[in-house]
Amino acid sequence: MTDRGGVRTDESEDGVQGDSRTESIAARSSGPRADPTPRNGSHQPLRAQWDPVSGEPHRPRRPRPERKVRKQSPLGRFVATYGWRAYAVPILTVATVLVVWDAVRAPGVAPAGGDDGTAETVAARAPAADGAFPQDLASGALPDGGAFTESGAGTWRVVPGTSEQVGSGETQVFTYTVEVEDGVDTAAYGGDQAVARLVDETLADPRSWTADRAFAFRRVDGGSPDFRVSLTSQMTVRQFCGFDIPLEGSCYNPGLDRVLLNEPRWVRGAISFHGDIGSYRQYVVNHEVGHAIGFAQHDPCGTDGGLAPIMMQQTFGTSNDDIARLDPGGVVPPDGKECRFNPWPYPRA
Repeated sequence: MTDRGGVRTDESEDGVQGDSRTESIAARSSGPRADPTPRNGSHQPLRAQWDPVSGEPHRPRRPRPERKVRKQSPLGRFVATYGWRAYAVPILTVATVLVVWDAVRAPGVAPAGGDDGTAETVAARAPAADGAFPQDLASGALPDGGAFTESGAGTWRVVPGTSEQVGSGETQVFTYTVEVEDGVDTAAYGGDQAVARLVDETLADPRSWTADRAFAFRRVDGGSPDFRVSLTSQMTVRQFCGFDIPLEGSCYNPGLDRVLLNEPRWVRGAISFHGDIGSYRQYVVNHEVGHAIGFAQHDPCGTDGGLAPIMMQQTFGTSNDDIARLDPGGVVPPDGKECRFNPWPYPRA
């Protein structure tokens, strides 16, 4: 309650002031209304006298026996002063220490897509962008070239066709479909079957993920595949991949189990691939399928002048400095290293 100053009046718990409450109690009593004037000069009208009939002075009280009072300890005084806070503060302090200790001892997330190519289980996460995107990143710009579909229907048609298993699959055999967004016309680059054939041939290549005996792939055209490789229009890609980095890109959306291949990139490629459209298409299939099979983290260029790792964001560049400008403080350091483009997880297989 806030003391607003001025003369305070005593109030009961129900908010009725003391004088009014006294009158209401007297009114409810039986018989004539009691005289509120105290007898024998008493100044306590609500306290009964020892002998209210005679009106004589009351007998003195017997002296109270002396009691030995134990002196309160410092801890007792602390508890009496601070009440419940005396218990809450130590408990909260201990809880905070435990939380900090648990966070410090928690193991870090293992990097994915290492040089040995083994698949490691990692928590899927996006690059931690801080909004400081460059105004112009020449290496990530979409090259000039053929026409593409800006907006499709947001639904996909499955390209008919299946394949035999490729790869050993000692850990897992992944099934996939090849799909094209409704509204996307693939006639200019060979039709839907040409798109599906390139995906199949890329994943079956011994330089792809099947060089690791843990993996195998099999194409299906029905049921519930492990993931769907989907050629998708510009605006639908932005809808399901986001556009925080204002450059055309592809992605794997785990909520949809869908690899979304950006049709503008499929048509025009990337500057970092020096106009080699075929190699770029192989790269984007291998890179995004890599996310689908568990390689969540992106990799930097490891050897200056060497081949770029498949999980490097080569669509935006093959220089660590360029990638670091997209994600300051991220996994790619601005160390001046620059790689050569590479479409394969195991280019020397």
